[in-house]
Amino acid sequence: MTTTVTKSSPTGNPLRRYPDACLGFLGALLVTAGSYGLSDVPRLDATLPDLGLAPMTYGHGKTLSGFAFWTGVALMVIAWVRIGRDHERMSLRATMGTIVAWTAPLMVAIPTFSRDVYAYLGQASVFMHGFDPYTDGPAHAPGPIVDSMAQIWAPTTSPYSPGFMLLLRGIVEVTGDNVFAGVFLIRVALLPGLVLTMWAVPRIAAHFGASRRLGLWLVLVNPMLLIHLVGGPHLELLMMGFLAAGVALALAGRHVVGLVVLGLAISVKITAGIAIPFVLWIWIDHVRKRRAAERGVDIADPALISWRDRVGLFAATAAIPSAVFGVFTLILGLGVGWMNGLAYASRIINPFTIPIMIGHIVTYAAAPFATLNLQEVLPVTRGIGSVALALILVYLWWRYRTDERSAMAGMSWAMLALLLLEPSTLPWYYTWVACVVVAFTLPMWVRQVVVGVSTFYLIVFQPDDSILFYKPLESLMALAFAVLAAVSLRRRDPLRLRRFGSLLTHG
Repeated sequence: MTTTVTKSSPTGNPLRRYPDACLGFLGALLVTAGSYGLSDVPRLDATLPDLGLAPMTYGHGKTLSGFAFWTGVALMVIAWVRIGRDHERMSLRATMGTIVAWTAPLMVAIPTFSRDVYAYLGQASVFMHGFDPYTDGPAHAPGPIVDSMAQIWAPTTSPYSPGFMLLLRGIVEVTGDNVFAGVFLIRVALLPGLVLTMWAVPRIAAHFGASRRLGLWLVLVNPMLLIHLVGGPHLELLMMGFLAAGVALALAGRHVVGLVVLGLAISVKITAGIAIPFVLWIWIDHVRKRRAAERGVDIADPALISWRDRVGLFAATAAIPSAVFGVFTLILGLGVGWMNGLAYASRIINPFTIPIMIGHIVTYAAAPFATLNLQEVLPVTRGIGSVALALILVYLWWRYRTDERSAMAGMSWAMLALLLLEPSTLPWYYTWVACVVVAFTLPMWVRQVVVGVSTFYLIVFQPDDSILFYKPLESLMALAFAVLAAVSLRRRDPLRLRRFGSLLTHG
């Protein structure tokens, strides 16, 4: 039974007041320590040997690093589940303090679960050397940064939006070829995303009567998202912050400011644009309610909103974020070449989107009769998935237009549809839907699914950027741990381990 108590507890000992938060903090420390031996250290870099940490990367040092890393992951998941089981017993302030405490160690971790951050630096480096990152890959500027990144991305062009490219360019201007410094500065630059999310998520939840603490638990106490976003790190942290803040501002009636912030979100990653059409319905709903109150008429009166009003609000909803994006595009001066880089996402192949999963099933099912190359099947399934996604997004936008609550539901479903039907997906992409679905009190079974999926992803995606999900035994073990974590959210001690303690005590 958890012993977490509220901030009114008479004891000042944080270990006694918030034992689960402290347990997760210990886990974050171990994850960070283990990352120095288990994750992808920068190649051809003398920093670790100079610090005397090179033995952590091989032999017994690597084994101990692995033990520390996975023990840390387990402690963070256990703490997350325990907090989620009794999330209302921890104050909002304590929940935010927990997020900060868990984040702090990860700020100095070796890039974990992914080498994307090296690709960020590579795209900025090639830009700094006078090339166009939207037409020339990082390989045009060889050096320690390119050596450190996944080589599959070395010749590919940048898919990153102009705002994020400007940010990266500024960082590399400061850090040059120093990969460690570049990674750290990127984490610092992404931190406003964490702060904005901590500000916005409770407001979105409270606006609809949902639990503010449960919202933060879902998004930022979640070890899978926190380790990937900060320990990774990934630009989705900044995008999520702008996305959540923009939506929160729109819900608060500050529609223009909210759309400006959403323009910042798409300037970091274009995916955030999925949310913008639904802001139109929020805006219309607010205007309708205000006029109904002023005129003393029923809110269902169609005269409250004319077609002229709708056209005007539609134009403003489209123009404001587009203008913000356009300003960043003009400042960067490279046009819309980032669209070329989006095509390279198809190089990512895992069974976690429906088109790729169907591609796998088709090739396996046809195996007794014909040999089908997965690379030839995927363009077909992905093409069908893209058409289906376009139709579903249009349907969701029109279906969920009734009021602001309906718009948030449509926004959440649209983000989930994108996640499941796009050409490829990765664990940190779940931030897209997580930061908007906090508007609703998710039933326990959905929270259990979130816990199970998060735990499964934490195991099958390895800290050195390798993957396990094509290895049946390892995948089954990951699935077993994921199920155990999900069941533990509802039931304390599902394996009935306490009975062994009782036997030891009473004989």
